[in-house]
Amino acid sequence: MATRRIIISLPDADKLWLEGYSKVHQISVAEAIRQGIGELKKSQRQQTYQQLVERTRGVWKMGDGLEYQEKVRAEWG
Repeated sequence: MATRRIIISLPDADKLWLEGYSKVHQISVAEAIRQGIGELKKSQRQQTYQQLVERTRGVWKMGDGLEYQEKVRAEWG
């Protein structure tokens, strides 16, 4: 995995918190930031999934979807 170095500016209080968090969890500040970004990405994927579910709710109009799925799969065998 290729990585790039970036420079960020943080308020003093956030920098102190980040350093404390990193020390308690015995990870580097950079690793704490990477983990935080990973959590943000995971949260975004979950929100996108939930939005998709909400937008497609009620689209299927052909009765019980599970019964239909089981019928189609039975035809495969």
